[in-house]
Amino acid sequence: MVEPITPLTPRPVRFASVGQWWREVTFVHWAVAPEVVAPFLPAGTRPDVLAGVTYVGLVPFRMHPIGGQVGPRLPYVGTFCETNVRVYSVDGEGRRGVVFLSLDASRLVPVLGARYSARLPYKWARMRMARDGDVVSYTSDRIWPGPRDATSKVVVRVGAPKQPTELDRFLTARWGLHVRWHGRTLYLPNDHPEWELRDAELLDVDARVVAAEGLGAPTGPPASVLHSPGVPVRFGVPVAVGR
Repeated sequence: MVEPITPLTPRPVRFASVGQWWREVTFVHWAVAPEVVAPFLPAGTRPDVLAGVTYVGLVPFRMHPIGGQVGPRLPYVGTFCETNVRVYSVDGEGRRGVVFLSLDASRLVPVLGARYSARLPYKWARMRMARDGDVVSYTSDRIWPGPRDATSKVVVRVGAPKQPTELDRFLTARWGLHVRWHGRTLYLPNDHPEWELRDAELLDVDARVVAAEGLGAPTGPPASVLHSPGVPVRFGVPVAVGR
């Protein structure tokens, strides 16, 4: 049984290990065949699909702050721009999740901490986010590790609030991530309020960071473009997949 696609977590986090705020989040997604994504997933998981299709997401946002509601506030270290390349997974317990192919961030300290403790594929990048009225722009140029041409740019015009569709929730209502960790696959749960989603018009995009992670450059227009002012997020204690 695969857990349902719901706007609220089916397994609220009871003992939060860390809290974060994700703000000014834009979701840009392209449809891809499940067999393209499968080689990038950790053992014990498979591509999560909706109507036979899965997706790759380019998701820029602002992290503010690490700690948030849980733990200390770290203004410099904890406030930074981030851009994720992500795909979607489900494990043998039916838990839907996210697998990050890359997490570019503009602060070196959290990049190093996440790479060497959580084994998440964080990369250090020069990044900028700006808002002018209803237009939000994000740019990213990777510094370390390579490749140096792993760049991204997303510019959207934010529209009206929308009632989420099944696809909107499939792409955003994710209650954990799957990650390889010292030869094992872990599931790290999270919870947060329901996303306040808005329609967004894509004005410009550079998705070379997606190609740099081995999926190839996205072709054609995105299947979905959404924006949200953001949510506070709590992460729980990781559990081993398959146990």
